[in-house]
Amino acid sequence: MDEKTMVTDTLVGINGELKMFAEYITQTENKELKQCLKQMRNQSEMSQEKLYQVAREKSYYVPAAKATQEEVEHVKSILTQPQMK
Repeated sequence: MDEKTMVTDTLVGINGELKMFAEYITQTENKELKQCLKQMRNQSEMSQEKLYQVAREKSYYVPAAKATQEEVEHVKSILTQPQMK
């Protein structure tokens, strides 16, 4: 297995962890457990960011082009429209 594959697989794994933590955090009522899960999530986010930077530096990951201001405004308008009932 080459380095690019290992970095990519690890990023996918961490992203899965982050989704899991988000779900668990919102579902627990135990304040101590919630705080512990938040700390674990924060550590995972820091690891993900470091690994993402490595992937970018080595060109293992190339992000999509940045959205234009018009695209940003369009999405904002969709998300801020009053909800129909």
